[in-house]
Amino acid sequence: MQTSMQRSDAMVLGRPANRIKNVSNINSPIDLLTGPLPSQNWPVNLALRMRRHLAVKTIGITAFTWLFFIGYFHLLRHPAYPATVMPLIALDHLIPFQPVALLAYLSLWLYVGFAPALQWTFFELVVYGLWIGALCVTGLALFYFWPTAVPPHLIDVSALPGFALLQGVDAPGNACPSMHVAVATFSAIWLDHVLRQARVPWALRLFSATWFAAIAYSTLAIKQHVALDAAAGALLGVVFALPSLYWRPGKRRTTAVSPAAADIVGSH
Repeated sequence: MQTSMQRSDAMVLGRPANRIKNVSNINSPIDLLTGPLPSQNWPVNLALRMRRHLAVKTIGITAFTWLFFIGYFHLLRHPAYPATVMPLIALDHLIPFQPVALLAYLSLWLYVGFAPALQWTFFELVVYGLWIGALCVTGLALFYFWPTAVPPHLIDVSALPGFALLQGVDAPGNACPSMHVAVATFSAIWLDHVLRQARVPWALRLFSATWFAAIAYSTLAIKQHVALDAAAGALLGVVFALPSLYWRPGKRRTTAVSPAAADIVGSH
């Protein structure tokens, strides 16, 4: 029955059966629909991923962000202990204040949405949320037990667009680890993982990595964090991102098939 189904799919697609790779290794058609669907047609792959559970992703990402900021700003305004001022190192003196870097800094909130938006199944989306949620809870716990702040800088930013609002909303506390860098690191590792699954051109993966680097650099360039904050944030992101790629409940090997083939098999 598997062989006849495979031939039928190939006939509908108008190409030989051997063009659909490894379909004979699938135990049932449902396997095609529950795992990620890497495809040689990467724009279609990314579009399919974006459309899956779109409403859930939109609401979930928004709710998750608000919950994080509620905890973040509460600890920022009501620290449980006196804040430790983070020391400067040589790298901090080498990087000058660069107001234009504020654009990269704020772009984090767009960048972090791509990795969850590209998850294929609802289950994968939930597991992703649990891992990044654990990262954020760990960061907030560190802020509670060890409040930190960046050293005051002597630059008047009140006349610079956006900086007065940033200073008023995000005071220079909750410094180490930099959650900006931690979340960006987690997102960059996961986004690269998804892009590799989708078999995108290397230039797109390089663009993602460059965007991440710009976000991390911006935390130092606008003096919201010092180098030690950024390093601790990167470490925190890696500590949660790498295990999350391998320790996922129900993780299994998926097969590379075209999205069109998956849709046809799903109709059987």
